[in-house]
Amino acid sequence: TRVSEQLAPEDVRALVNRFFSAMTGVIRAHGGTLDKYIGDAIMAFWGAPIDMPDHAARACEVALKMQEALAALNRAWAQAGRPSIAVGIGLNTGPMAVGNMGSTARFEYTVLGDQVNLASRLEALTKEYGVGILVGEATARAAGPAFRFREIDLVRVKGRAGAAPVFELVGRAGAAAEEGGGDAAFARALALYRDRRFGEAKAAFAARAGDPPAAVMAARCGVLEEAPPGPDWDGVYDQRSK
Repeated sequence: TRVSEQLAPEDVRALVNRFFSAMTGVIRAHGGTLDKYIGDAIMAFWGAPIDMPDHAARACEVALKMQEALAALNRAWAQAGRPSIAVGIGLNTGPMAVGNMGSTARFEYTVLGDQVNLASRLEALTKEYGVGILVGEATARAAGPAFRFREIDLVRVKGRAGAAPVFELVGRAGAAAEEGGGDAAFARALALYRDRRFGEAKAAFAARAGDPPAAVMAARCGVLEEAPPGPDWDGVYDQRSK
């Protein structure tokens, strides 16, 4: 919306087409099935119509490559005086209905189900935590040791009754880890938060300068420190929007 406000409609079309072309190329190069374009969003899946045992790893690799491709696009747009854009990616793994779906007038090959909905909600959560890629627990487990993940929070996403752990896809395994044991430090702060030690957790999160999820959690700890929750508090964050 911000970018569209600054550009003429034909310039928005050119930007979106260039973005879609780059992202679609990455998806198809790694065996992804392009489902549809939804406004300025892309939906894709792996494992159908061709079975791929490593579908979760492929999806994670594509998510990272999409962020890398976007960085290159933003550099080119900056040189042309165009605004930069950011994208959020949500990944989830699980049983889904796949096939031709729609109406008697029109149908498309797509996926449906609770696990698809969770992926959509994870995409929306990237804005709340300030990260580029969020994945469900099943994806983090199935992707294998080639990637680094860190648990961010326990979330009850919009429209779902159950809570689920949410993980950030940090990068590829073997890449230089953040100095100071960043992932471990965040995990320790998260454990303090879940133990209701909100003051200590706030300080631990606040010490993580330049880490958007830590800033989000530090602010939440400050609120809970001032107004402690009841004894039935389960550490679950309820997503407010989708």
